[in-house]
Amino acid sequence: MTTTLRRLSPLLAIAGIALGMTSPAGAEELRIGFISPMTGIFAQIGKDMVNGFQLYLDEHHGKLGGMDVKFIVEDSQGKGDTSVTKAKKLVLQDHVHMFIGGLLASTGYALAPVSNSEKTLYIAPVAAADDLTQRQLSKYPYFFRTGWSSSQPTHALGQWACDQGIKTVVTIAADYAFGYEQVGGFQKAFEDCGGKVVQKIWPPIGTKDFGPYIPSIKRNADAIFSLMVGPMSLQFPKQLRRSGYKKRILGGGTSYDEFVLPFMGDEVIGDVSSLMYSAALETPKNETFVKAYRKKYGKVPSYYSETNYTTAEIIDISIKKAGGKYPGADKFIDIMSGLKLDAVRGPVSFEDRNPIQNIYIKKVEKKKMFGYPKAELWNTVIKTYPNVSQYWTYGKEKFLKQPVYSKDFPRCKFCE
Repeated sequence: MTTTLRRLSPLLAIAGIALGMTSPAGAEELRIGFISPMTGIFAQIGKDMVNGFQLYLDEHHGKLGGMDVKFIVEDSQGKGDTSVTKAKKLVLQDHVHMFIGGLLASTGYALAPVSNSEKTLYIAPVAAADDLTQRQLSKYPYFFRTGWSSSQPTHALGQWACDQGIKTVVTIAADYAFGYEQVGGFQKAFEDCGGKVVQKIWPPIGTKDFGPYIPSIKRNADAIFSLMVGPMSLQFPKQLRRSGYKKRILGGGTSYDEFVLPFMGDEVIGDVSSLMYSAALETPKNETFVKAYRKKYGKVPSYYSETNYTTAEIIDISIKKAGGKYPGADKFIDIMSGLKLDAVRGPVSFEDRNPIQNIYIKKVEKKKMFGYPKAELWNTVIKTYPNVSQYWTYGKEKFLKQPVYSKDFPRCKFCE
């Protein structure tokens, strides 16, 4: 090193500190990157995601665990390749301690390798891709999920359908990884208790006109299980009921989430879905959350909002346990893995970096809730399955011996 460089080195180090380029582990400011679709067909969902996290931040004066938070939101446009580009920007340019987000299950699969290559914590409140916390758990050591795995709530719904005496079901779901995994969980549990899936239909993600698909649905089946996302959720039940279909419709959680429920009509009253959250949960903590969120944003919170609010709470608790400083990804994951908390959604603990939590069977009803004067559509909880893991009742060892749920597994052995 030349004499000139030796003299400049302390000045360069000071400049680096001023620019926020110090090692993340030694920084006083907690830098969080947030990847969410803020434009495109999933933009409103993306805003719900950001709003949930922001509400918790605002309630805690912009701090988590005592650390000032720099919250950097990047628009993924709902695309996996864009999400990857934004994640790398957050890590390499913004020097974030962690990045959060991703909407589609396929985006989760795209972002997890970034956490590996950059050795940076990736927290997924929404991206529900099953295998990231199952067969690929050791492959992605910097990945942690705070939401749910795709098949986790539909295992419970499959069991519930059996218990109601439903014998045969047609499934119709968006044609991508999340649809396969939600259908897979439902089909496996439903058929293991004696039911039969007799037809499987896969409209492309983003479908608005279900005219080509509805006439092909077998009308002699007892019920339909549907999994729709984004605008699909609004259109499918409306078009199905207009076609004259009067039997039961069961749905994955995103099919009837509060994101879309206010825009639905009486055609969905009585429809049943499953998820780890309902805005109609009658607990003091949820009532407080619903009222605060509605006051701030003028709408009932969706699951997308709750899961990001709870993610902020998990980070808050974990930073406190780390002594008010970010301890690095490995230690932080250890802390989060050992948490047990009473979240807005109910009790949450963790196994294999995925929540163990209540799964709620929910029925759409029109009623008044929480003192609001107008009767509205709410997801009334009609049954709670407590402490549900991603392995359902099969146990980890047995569950992992089967393939990941896909378009071809479970096989449709009762289809003609």
